Order: sequence, then C-alpha cells, then structure tokens
Amino acid sequence: MTTQTGHAIGKAAAERLSIFVDAVIAIALTLLALELPIPHGDTTGAMLGSISAHGKEYVAFALSFAVISAHWRAHHEIFPYVRALSGRLISLTLTWLFMQVLMPFATRVITAEGAFPLRFSVYAMVQVLASASFALIIREIRRGHLYGTGGPPRVFAQSLTRSVCLAAVFGISVPVSFLTNDTAAYLCWLAAPVALAVARRVQDHRPPAT
Repeated sequence: MTTQTGHAIGKAAAERLSIFVDAVIAIALTLLALELPIPHGDTTGAMLGSISAHGKEYVAFALSFAVISAHWRAHHEIFPYVRALSGRLISLTLTWLFMQVLMPFATRVITAEGAFPLRFSVYAMVQVLASASFALIIREIRRGHLYGTGGPPRVFAQSLTRSVCLAAVFGISVPVSFLTNDTAAYLCWLAAPVALAVARRVQDHRPPAT
C-alpha cells in the first residue's frame, strides 16, 4: 500500500512539473512574439518595404519559435514515462526552462547590429546549454530509475542522442563564427538536420536498452 501511495504521489508531482513547464514555455513564446516589430507605412509599398526592412527579425522569430517548440515537444515525449522526481531532476528541469526563457533575449541579441561573432555566440550557447541540460535530464531519469516498470523506453536513447547532436552542432558553430564569416556559421546550423538523421540511423541499428 505504501508503494502504491508513493507511486501515486510521485506521478502527481511529475504531472505538476509538466504543467509548470507548459506554462513557462507559453510565457517564453509570448515574450518572443511581443518583440516582433510592427510594420508601418501609409501605402502598400511602404508597408511592404517596412516588412522587408525587418525581415531578419521575422526570420529570427520563426527560428526561435521552431526551436522552443522542438524543446517542448522533446520534453513531452519523455515526461509521460516519468513516475517520480528527484531534487536533481527538478534542478535540471529549471535550468532547461531558464534557457527557454532566455530564448527571446537571445533572439533580440542575434538580430541587433555589430559584433556578429559575439551576438551569434550568445544565441548558439543558449542552444548548447538547453540541449545539454535536457541530455542531463534524460540521464538523471535513467540513472535514478524514475520511469515506470521495465527497462527505459527507446525514446530516451533517441532523445538523448538528439540532444547531444544539437549541443555539438551549435557548439561547433561558435568558433566557426569567430574564425570565418556569418554565412559559414549559419551553415553549421543547417547541418543539424543531417547530423540528426545520421544519429537516428545509428540509433535504429542499436539493440534496445535493457
């Protein structure tokens, strides 16, 4: 009876943490949208010109929205399996959420003027820390056996591999931005889908964890 009660409490705590995560992600996305510049103009041509002038802000918004959404989706793939929490897991989740809340700030930084390598690196390092902290979240869930009965689901290994790959891609882009140019730095980010596809193929050929 004690075990069942403890299981119920642990599961309820995990669900409350997931609800908290949803709320913080919603706030991060709202802050991201609030920073969008409003186009101005008395004519259609002037309005279109204003939109074009702020093109990089709109592209950065779309990119950051997609990134935050991907982080949220990864979290929701993992936490339905969580049946208990540890202090370390809560701390890691808060660290990961801190990176999500920083995303609107990093988006403003990367669309500012001047010192491209530094501005680029701020955004890239937020992604590195977000992916790395999520990898540590998965590691803590597996290490502490905080999931349900049986072995760890295969999605844990898949999500861990994805997080490590993303941290590596964004991490590599930082020195590239200082050593080459902005085009090469952004190309590093475009390599992320390729790296993820290769990692997924390797993961699919591995035997399930026991």
